[in-house]
This record gives sequence, C-alpha cells and structure tokens, in this order.
Amino acid sequence: MIPSCLNLQLTPLFPSPFLSVNRLSLLPSSTFPAFAAKSRRLAFAATKAPSISTMAAEQENAGNLKRKLAKLFQLSLEATVPGEPDIEPLVAACTAKFGDYQCNNAMGLWSKIKGRPGIEFRGPPAVGQAIMKNLPQSEMIESCSVAGPGFVNVVLSKNWMAQNIQKMLVDGIETWAPKLSIKRAVVDFSSPNIAKEMHVGHLRSTIIGDTLASMLEFSNVEVLRRNHVGDWGTQFGMLIEFLFEKFPNFEDVNETAIGDLQAFYKESKQRFDVDAEFKDRAQKAVVRLQSGEQLYRKAWAQICEISRREFDQVYQRLGVHLEEKGESFYNPYIPGVIEALTNQGLVEESKGARVIFIEGINIPLIVVKSDGGYNYASTDMTALWYRLTEEKAEWIIYVTDVGQQQHFDMFFKAAKRAGWLPADDRQYPKASHVGFGLVLGEDGKRFRTRSTEVVRLADLLDEAKTRSKAALIERGKAAEWTEEELEQTAEAVGYGAVKYADLKNNRLTNYTFDFDQMLNDKGNTAVYLLYAHARICSIIRKSGKDMGELKKPMINAHLESVTRLILEATCCNHF
Repeated sequence: MIPSCLNLQLTPLFPSPFLSVNRLSLLPSSTFPAFAAKSRRLAFAATKAPSISTMAAEQENAGNLKRKLAKLFQLSLEATVPGEPDIEPLVAACTAKFGDYQCNNAMGLWSKIKGRPGIEFRGPPAVGQAIMKNLPQSEMIESCSVAGPGFVNVVLSKNWMAQNIQKMLVDGIETWAPKLSIKRAVVDFSSPNIAKEMHVGHLRSTIIGDTLASMLEFSNVEVLRRNHVGDWGTQFGMLIEFLFEKFPNFEDVNETAIGDLQAFYKESKQRFDVDAEFKDRAQKAVVRLQSGEQLYRKAWAQICEISRREFDQVYQRLGVHLEEKGESFYNPYIPGVIEALTNQGLVEESKGARVIFIEGINIPLIVVKSDGGYNYASTDMTALWYRLTEEKAEWIIYVTDVGQQQHFDMFFKAAKRAGWLPADDRQYPKASHVGFGLVLGEDGKRFRTRSTEVVRLADLLDEAKTRSKAALIERGKAAEWTEEELEQTAEAVGYGAVKYADLKNNRLTNYTFDFDQMLNDKGNTAVYLLYAHARICSIIRKSGKDMGELKKPMINAHLESVTRLILEATCCNHF
C-alpha cells in the first residue's frame, strides 16, 4: 500500500495553455524536487507492501475450492516433513475418472528429502500415502486415494457442495468473489492512435482489458480503466497543416466533412513524404503546438475529438467503458520524472541519448532520444510514476500484444531500480503485462482484407451483425419479431460472438478469426450459450413459478453434473 503522505499537490505554477482541452502545460523546474520526494516515498512504500500470499490468507474467497484444499494440504505437508521450509502445495484440478482435485507434491518432495538421515519413505508413492494420511479431516472431502508416483486424488463431498451452492444462491454470487487486499488498480487497454481508425489489432486488447477490469471490479477493487491513446507526437504537425489546407474554417469540421479518417491520415502522410515545403510547415506546426499556440491547440483538439467520437462508437457497440488519459496528459510531467531519475543516478549518456541500463538486457532503455525528444519509454515511465503516486494505484496492468513484452520488462525493471516497485513481484504495488497473441485470417497470416489492408473494427462488427441477422431471419424470427427486436438481437448475438470467441481462446497464442465458427449454434460458442440462456428463461417464464422459490432448500437431483460445472468454473478462480 502506498502511504497517504504521498498525496502531494503537483500542478503547474502558471496557467496551462492546455486546460481548455483538459491537458497540462510543461511544468516549471521548481516543481522537480516534488518528483524526487515522491519517488523516495514511493521506494519506501515498495519495501513495506505485504505479499500477495499474505493478503490472500487474510481474506478467504468462499468459492475458491482450490485455495481451500491448498490450505489443508499445507498442514499435511508440514506434518509429513516437519522442518522442511517453503513447501508450496501443488493442487490442481484433475480428470473426472481420478477425482476432482489432485495434490502433486510427492515426487518433488521425494527428490529433496531422499537419502537424508531419519527419512523412512521408500519412494514417491510412500510420500503420497503419508500426505494423504496427514490430511486433516474436512467436511468438504468425501474420499482420497493415491495413484501412480504419489498423486493424492481428492473427491469432494456432494452434500458439502450442495450446501455451499445453496448458500451462494441465497446470499448471492458476490459472496464467491475473490477478495484482494488492494483498493485500487489501473488497467491500461485498447489505446488506439488518434487520427487512425480502430482495427482488428485493437480487438483483443479491448476485450481482454475490459474483462480483467470487470473481474477486479467484481472483487470490489476500484478500477481506473485507462485508454492511453496516442494523441501526441510529430505526426500532428502534418495532420494540422493538412487540416488547415483542406478546411480553412476547420473549427466547423466534423467527421462527416473529413469522411474517412484513415484516408485523411494517409493523404497527409503522402504530402509529408513528397512535398518539402509541406514537410517544413508540418515540422514548424509541431513546435507551435508544443509551445501552446492557440490556433494549433484548437486544430489538435479538433482532430482528437473527431477520433474520440469514432472510438466511442466502437466502445458502445462492444459495451466497453474507458476513461481517456492519453500521451499528451503525461507529457508535461516527463522532464520532472527524467530529472528525478537522473538525480538518482539511473540515467546515463550513451551515443548522444539518455538511457537507463537494465541488468541482463543488452540494449538500454532510451528515455531521451539523441535529438532531445521523448519516446514511448519516456511516456510509459512517467505514466507509471503518475499512476503510483498521484492515482495511488496498487496494481497497474497493461494489456498489449506479446510482441511488446521486452519493452515492459525493461521499464518495469527500471522502475524497480528507481525504487518505485518492489524487487519481489509477489508484493504490491506491482505492474503486470498481460500479453496476447495475434488475430489471424484463414491463410494463417495477420487478419487483413483482400486488398491487404488492416480490417477495421467497425467493419468487422458490421459483418458480425449482418451474419447474425441473416441467421435469425433464416430461423423465421423476422415473422415473430419487430424490426427493432431483430436488430437488437442481431447486435447482441453478433457482438457477443466476437467477444466470446476471443476470450475462449488461449490468451497467449494466435487464433484464427472465423465467422462461421463464431456464429455456430453448436459447441463452445456465444450463440450456443445465449440460446441455452434463452431456453432457461422461457422455461421459468412458462412455469409461472416465483424465482424466489429457487432460494428454498433444493433436492440433490442431478448434483453430480452440477458439481462438475462448478468445479470447472472455480478450479482456476484466481488472477
């Protein structure tokens, strides 16, 4: 936990030219000591944070069967090999023919203790038998057995499961939410670039990030959903000059007038590459923008707003909520952060640039380029500093593709060198990179249109809705529903199919985007689940029964299949 003494005011000492568009100006050098003071306090906080395992022990999660069993096996292991330090119970769900869960410590434990004086075990199976024998009595366990090289298989009590499921139905599913001893987290996801349309590459970050944020919120953690948009940089010079050229009265321009925002960006880039006079004006425009000249600020804000409205349309269709805090927000803080890191002795000169060397990595982290400009690392280090000190976040999660893993490894390690984060990744405050694989087409390559263009996310959602609507019409729903009902259902099914298809796949691997599979009403698809839910609702509606009756004591009929479903849902109930 970051101490409250870090809550210092850090604002510009003079009026900011960006306040009108919710942006800050450059901070004066007189504020730099505040950065250093906060960094020192942050380093102190990082050494005092409790470990995750400690916090997990403080607040038990009623629905986490794996953790409950791990506690029992921890006691058993301590009794089996007294004095053996740091034995972590290896508990995992197992295949149904062996039981519900399995403890896999016997083989590893045997390799550590064999040959020691006083050890009477003759192999892993004997260690497994001892672990089973020393397992404390518990009403949640129906039976145990040892198989193979000491695997301890556990069958859970159906009566105990029934009682706990019944209690959950009465008290609410919220009672099974994982309990974390952190109050606030930042989830940084989606993060498209201004003046470029969202494409299929943003799909996974948006969906996975939104899901992680929802999981944390379900666990009563305050989540700051951050959209770290690319709204600052040299490209805005050419965009602003091109806007002036095409629309002299640019303040009246909207997305309808500009039309295709992606085409607008490409046209401006083409002019920049071939027209020396335009390039010179564009470079001067960047200087004027960064110096706070009002005309250029207004043009920049106009471009950002047009992009923002297009992004919001996609987010609304996906049911995703974010709060924008783009690169421009952190830009005024960068000089102070770099100054504080330099004063700590972390920043060094190398080939004209200012860098931080990271142990174990051959290339340094460049925080100031040789031309004096800033880059992604400058912004990301500053954003991390801001989130830890100003926003008091205890867990910052970044959701990007796996190709950026090294970048995050480097700046996380730099933050540890600065004392912002603890050296032990099991302690808070912490920063995590949640990587994901690519979305591929049927040819096994990056998902693109036939003209090799990146697939726009809006077009992809349009196609999902169109196909979903066609399937509904084929089922005869057009005759049963109004056009509005048909449209709403097509959107729910189509968009839901896209989201579910992403989440059901292994996060770290690539997956093939296949509309036919996504919209299949059989198998592990959103369509199948939605139809199952609709049928359940129909049965309840036609029964005429009060839903409150379901909260009364139930008969244990079909409990075996229900138990298996609960086990599958809870065996991996952790972040």
